[in-house]
Formats: sequence, structure tokens, C-alpha cells
Amino acid sequence: MTDTVNAVSAGGSDGVAGPAPEAPSPGPVVPSYVGAKRGRTAALASRQAFLALMQRDLTVLKKNAGEFIGRTIIQPFLLVFVFLYVFPQIGQGIGSSGGTAGESAFASVLIAGVIGISIMFQGIMSVALPMATEFGYTKEIEDRVLAPMPVSLVAVGKVTAGAVQGLIAAAIVFPVARFVHAKGVTAHLAIHWPILVTLLPIACVMCAAFGLVLGTRVEPRNISAMFGFIVLPMTFLGGTYYTWTALQHVKVFGFPWLQTLVLVNPLIYVTEGFRAALTTTSHMHLYVIYPVLLAICAVLLWQGIAGFKKRVLA
Repeated sequence: MTDTVNAVSAGGSDGVAGPAPEAPSPGPVVPSYVGAKRGRTAALASRQAFLALMQRDLTVLKKNAGEFIGRTIIQPFLLVFVFLYVFPQIGQGIGSSGGTAGESAFASVLIAGVIGISIMFQGIMSVALPMATEFGYTKEIEDRVLAPMPVSLVAVGKVTAGAVQGLIAAAIVFPVARFVHAKGVTAHLAIHWPILVTLLPIACVMCAAFGLVLGTRVEPRNISAMFGFIVLPMTFLGGTYYTWTALQHVKVFGFPWLQTLVLVNPLIYVTEGFRAALTTTSHMHLYVIYPVLLAICAVLLWQGIAGFKKRVLA
């Protein structure tokens, strides 16, 4: 009886048990994902955003590797297949008046031109054409410029991704241009590594910056016309099929007008640079190629970034 009274007294006057003691509160929940750090500097935020955009572009490139390799190989392969395999086989090889030696000399000229136009086309295909859709109906460019970094750095990221694709394209095309030829036709190569290692990145950045200029200055509806009025003339007047020094024979009243005219074409400095880096054929002087390429690269970057900011902020 005493035990019952004690139990009722402990539970309250109405005989109902009191509330259970509260459990200790758990500690703070640590999320498995660690996002942006608080208090990070603007430079750190920009660097992290830039690397994230680069990683995204490289992931997309890896996912579409088959398409990338296909569009990279098809034009150079057809050029060397027709000019260095088919034409010599049917007795119409360029330079055939000098026998296989003449055809081999043309092969040495063509291999540098093929690599040059491959890098140029990658600069356009990887920068200008995607920007036409990003500024057009997809509006994907809005997602990029929302990244915590300056708008100009977004443009630099596009150029960097395009330059990387140009480097990969050059590595893919070189074996094709080197080994696809008829029997007896051989490109005389002499790789000068210091020239190649320094020239290749400059050429890739310059072509990607050119793609940025086209992507920001040409309206999406005029992209197809861009190939006919800009890209095609650059290809044929860019020293792809001939050396710049050979144009001295094209004269009017003793003036080498065509040799002078093609100097406004950025591609001529790329192809001539690769002739100096890969072959023993005659070429433009390197003390002309390097300064002009660097100057063109700087101007195209300046104009491309300015046009990109104008399109984005308009």
C-alpha cells in the first residue's frame, strides 16, 4: 500500500505519470557535400569557377570524342588522299614533272598546310559554332556568365578550351598527313622541336581567338555565309598548298602583288611556321612569323573579349 501511494505521488495528483526526460540534442549535422567556402577571395572564386568550366568543356569533349575525331580527320584525310595518293596513281600528281621527287616536295609543302587548316577549323568549330547556338535559341551562355568570375574570363575560358582542342587536332592529323600517300611519295620531314613546341600553342590560341571573334561578330543566321566569305578564302590564300616564297613569281608590272596580299591572312603565318618546324622547305623568316602571330593573337583576343562582353551585357 505504501508503494502504491508513493508511485501515485511521483506521477502527480491525478495519478498520471509525468513526462519522460528529454533526450540530449544531437550535434550539428555535417553535410557530405562541401560547397563554396565562406569568405573566399574574388580571385579564388574566379579560379575555381574557371577550372569548373574547363572541366565541363573537357567532359563534353570526352563524351563526344567520336564526333570530334571524325570532324577533325575527314577534311585533312581527303586532302592528302586525293593530292598525295589518287593524283600520283593516275599520273596527275602535283609536281610530277620532276618525278616522284617533285611529288614528294609537294607532300612536304602540303603536310604543314594540312596541320595549319586543321587547327584553324578546330578554332572555328569549337568556339564560333557553339557560341552561335549559345547566343541563339539555347541561351546557354547565360548559365556561363552567372559563374562567380568576370565576363572576360568566361571568354578566355572559351578560347582556352578551343586551343586545347586545336592541340589535340594537330596530334591526330599529323600521322594521317604523314603516312597517307602513294608509293614513292614521301614527305621530307625534319622536326625542329624548339620551333614546334613554341609555335604550336601560339597558333592554337590565335585560331581559337579568331573563332571567338567570329562567334561574337557574326549573327547566328549568317554562320553558313561565314564559311563561304571568310573561311574558304582564308584556306585557299593561306599557304595550304604552296609556300609563301613561291608566290614571288606571281607579279604584275614586276610587283609580287599576291605575295603581298596574303600577308593580311593570319593562316599564312601558321602554315609557314609549321613548314619551319616540320620540314626543310623554304618558308617565311621566323623573326617575322613569331612577332606577327603574337600581335594577331593579342588583337583577336582583345576584339573577341570586347565583342563577347558587348553581346552578353547588351
